[in-house]
Amino acid sequence: MKKILILAFVMFGLTGCYKDDILPNPQAISEELKMTSSTGIKLQTVFVTNEVAMNVKTETAGSVTIKIFDIANRVVSKETMNVIAGDNVLKVYTSALPSSAYRIGLYDSKGKELGITDFNKIQ
Repeated sequence: MKKILILAFVMFGLTGCYKDDILPNPQAISEELKMTSSTGIKLQTVFVTNEVAMNVKTETAGSVTIKIFDIANRVVSKETMNVIAGDNVLKVYTSALPSSAYRIGLYDSKGKELGITDFNKIQ
């Protein structure tokens, strides 16, 4: 009887230490952010105040860089982040930018441009 109880406790202990794989929930993509291409960047709207949602779409998971350029083509903001393959809904915060026209670009880890689009920062 002791052997059965010890075996039961060992089995319970081993199954209690098993790591469950938690898969990320797929993100719901709104109509404004849907893209037909396999890579790129799409903003929810081209008129931005403090923040805007964007869809960053890549064919492979990895590191990407998002750069915001001003009207003189100077980089005014740059951020590197990890994304999954497919759609990635992210937020761009623009409250620190003055009102003007901007271009936002998506680049892979080797610096290759994956997509680019324009937006207008308004107050």
